Amino acid sequence: MEKRQIVIKNGEMISYLEQGQGDQTILLIHGNFSSSMHYSPLLERLPKDIKVLAPDLRGFGDSTYYRRITSMQDFAEDVYMFMQAKMIKKAFVVGWSLGGGVALELAANHPETVEKLVLINSTTHQGYPIFKKNEQGMPLVGEIYHSPEELALDKIQVIPLLEAQKNQNFAVMSFVFDKTIYTVGKPTPEQNELWIKESLKQKNLVDADWALATLNMSDLHNFYNAGNQNILKIKCPVLHTWGRKDIVVPEYMVLQNVKALEKQSKLVVYENCGHSPLVDVPDQLTKDILDFINQ
Repeated sequence: MEKRQIVIKNGEMISYLEQGQGDQTILLIHGNFSSSMHYSPLLERLPKDIKVLAPDLRGFGDSTYYRRITSMQDFAEDVYMFMQAKMIKKAFVVGWSLGGGVALELAANHPETVEKLVLINSTTHQGYPIFKKNEQGMPLVGEIYHSPEELALDKIQVIPLLEAQKNQNFAVMSFVFDKTIYTVGKPTPEQNELWIKESLKQKNLVDADWALATLNMSDLHNFYNAGNQNILKIKCPVLHTWGRKDIVVPEYMVLQNVKALEKQSKLVVYENCGHSPLVDVPDQLTKDILDFINQ
């Protein structure tokens, strides 16, 4: 499937995948170190009588990065402008990992555009903090970075990936994915080659990490900042999915989202699944999404 391009109101060019036709629209928002192409297992399984759009977020994949993002809300505003450009008034919004944070911000700030929300192994609405490290490389919980520039100097979580992307080091990025994302199932060699090459296109790693760390839609402080309680603005039904063997997004993060959206939430846990249900349980994930949006 070839990507298309469209320029949104802020001047950024958004690359995206599109398939299907119909009255229903599903919008797929990818995670960190990825792009729209990582949704290919889901795209292959979704029926063609549903319109499906999967954009590359600003600074990811083949989308431009003219202006730096500073928050998850910046990504969400891009998605909102993308929907406007594509004349999509309302959609079923699916967000994976970082994309879950973007989807939450979209649903909170533009509730009229989100019919239902699906969060796949999503970051918590309380943020995904990155802490400073001791000499052994262990996190010093509570000791935060004070700017994206300072965070960029993190020798454990940031610098190795920055270097891999800068040097287009396929082997390093593939190793990282194998040990952190694909802890259960493995993609085919062809899928892995495609997806790793997409990951190496990322132009905003530090800013994306900063946006994740500073995201806080709760009523609590998350070490980086005080919450704005925007989670309370979300009124649509929400499906949360999580893999029991996910070592990237721990269970407590998913449960924080479920609790905050308790009245309209449904949780599905995949027992033999890591951070990518798209690889580990694509058939079941597709069925659960379709069942949810058609309820």
